[in-house]
Amino acid sequence: MKKILEKYEIQFKLLFAFLIGIVICAIMLYFFIPLLLNYPQGTYGTDFQTELENANYFVQVVLISLAIIIIFAIITFCKTRFLVTYRDLIKNPYKYSIKEINYVKNKLLSVPYSLLVLNSIIPSIALSLIHAYTTNNFSLTTLKLFLLSTSIIILLVISLFIYTSSLFKKILVKLPYDDQTGLKKATIKKRIFFNILPLLLVSVFFTSLLGYSLVSIKTGNSLFETYHNSLEYFKQYNTFSSLSDLEEKTRTLKLNNPDDFVFIKTPDGHYYNNSGEEIEVSAFFNKYLNEMSPSNNGRVYEYYGIDRQGATTEVVIDGIIYTVGIYFNCLSMDVLAYFALSLFALLLINIVILTLFARNLSNDINTISSSFLNMAKNTETSVLQPLALTANDEFGNLIISFNKIQKLTAKNIEEIHDNQETLMEKERLASLGQLIGGIAHNLKTPIMSIAGATEGLMDLIKEYDSSIDDPEVTSKDHHEIAKDMEAWIAKIKAHTEYMSDIVTAVKGQAVTLSNEEEISFTIEELLKRVNILMKHELKNALINLNVSVKTDEMTVIHGDVNSLVQVINNMISNSIQAYQGKTEENIDLIVTQDNNNIIISIKDYGCGMPKSVKNKLFKEMVTTKGKNGTGLGLYMSYSTIRAHFNGTIKVESEEGKGTTFSIVIPH
Repeated sequence: MKKILEKYEIQFKLLFAFLIGIVICAIMLYFFIPLLLNYPQGTYGTDFQTELENANYFVQVVLISLAIIIIFAIITFCKTRFLVTYRDLIKNPYKYSIKEINYVKNKLLSVPYSLLVLNSIIPSIALSLIHAYTTNNFSLTTLKLFLLSTSIIILLVISLFIYTSSLFKKILVKLPYDDQTGLKKATIKKRIFFNILPLLLVSVFFTSLLGYSLVSIKTGNSLFETYHNSLEYFKQYNTFSSLSDLEEKTRTLKLNNPDDFVFIKTPDGHYYNNSGEEIEVSAFFNKYLNEMSPSNNGRVYEYYGIDRQGATTEVVIDGIIYTVGIYFNCLSMDVLAYFALSLFALLLINIVILTLFARNLSNDINTISSSFLNMAKNTETSVLQPLALTANDEFGNLIISFNKIQKLTAKNIEEIHDNQETLMEKERLASLGQLIGGIAHNLKTPIMSIAGATEGLMDLIKEYDSSIDDPEVTSKDHHEIAKDMEAWIAKIKAHTEYMSDIVTAVKGQAVTLSNEEEISFTIEELLKRVNILMKHELKNALINLNVSVKTDEMTVIHGDVNSLVQVINNMISNSIQAYQGKTEENIDLIVTQDNNNIIISIKDYGCGMPKSVKNKLFKEMVTTKGKNGTGLGLYMSYSTIRAHFNGTIKVESEEGKGTTFSIVIPH
């Protein structure tokens, strides 16, 4: 039992709330139906009713309530079945795909509206059918009962809609947020219609029924008094010798409406009009006339909720009692048509006004949301404009708050623009600091070699100087000494060129980002600088850099070579760190050309990165290095490629298998 309760927890909560609501509805129906449908007093819920219908009034209300409960339970369990199917997803959403999560989100957002519509319409239709069956009659009463029950049920269902939405929102807030939600789009107009239109329907239906009922009662009372007095006067001032004489004299009775008519009931229970033609009356009318009218001053009712009645009196002919009556409509067809037209017009006016209101509200919200989107998409403060204050209510407060946020955002954007160059320069200098150790090591070797070459040259100079006056030194010996000196000078030249390249590379990395001078360089020059600056770090990490150029090395790239070197070096450093201290690993630096694009790929086979980090890698400053990382490197790298080369950076990564960064530069 406990497992079942846990499995269907939300459904049972909804059912319990509905049971409480249906009890209240049943009580309301029990008292409002006789009041608004003008049930004759003393007839419903008694033996009088059970002799004419399949069930008395109390049983009818109970049956209707049970039917509504069963219908609600079926609809609710069917529409919320997904909560059982995806119970584990709701508890552990991070184990499931975004597609499955979005499916559940769409259900959580749409099901309350489905329940609102289905539970408003189907129970009311079922109620009307049950009433028609239990009364053996489908009439205007059934229609009025439908309107009344629909009004009360809608009030209940709206309350349950609010409760259901609150339960589902508690689930929604626990599900992962994703910018690419894939949710079905809805509008504020839909929400307004589903929240307000039912209340308007309730107001219109209930007000119309109440107005109709009051008019019917008042008109019926007035007509009864008129006809009753007319019959009493007719009885007082006339004597009747026979049935035909009675029929002839009733023709003098004045009728207010053309549809009203005079009838005569004979002692044998037959009904005739004043022309002598036999007519039929309902079983309810006949029973009420026989049993209830004497105690009701001769008033007779046609049926429950039927606005047709009779005023009667008894006359005696030759000692035999006859009943003379006037059958009348409480409301004429013109009045009924007026009520129907008024109801339709009122509904139409309310829907039009609601549509205009929803559109106006939607426009206000769209204005603010569009401004938020514009603020999110644009980084130019000149584009951001304050919203006009068009209301002094909560929307006005929202507009004021938005303008304050936008003002603060504009200030932050300006500060970011002011600080961006400083941030990038600091990042560059931080990278430069990491290169100092390697540069010192790289310079130490050629300096030592130059020093050795200098000593060798000094020895050759001394040897040459001492051989000038030596007759034994031949011309061939002089040429050999010159050749040795030339070899040492060639070595010195090579080492000085290498040192010059190092100095040039370091100087380039120290240049500020404000230098936007257009520079052209070849792929060969680019790779040469990368190799010089990364040589020491790769050597210390015992990592191999495999360079593969699958295009012409002399291909020219336009832009700031120093910026591109910094970006590539940053990615190589990231790849080294991705191996987490492992040695004898490989990093591939591959240069290819695709149409008019140069593609520089840096590929490692390290730890990779989580999908959550990958999705926002270039959108914000994120790092996988914990306290050792700032997230500035890749963020600034992306900004640099976009700003200086009009290119982009793509990333492919899988946890445990490695990462590939691809720099795409238009050529």
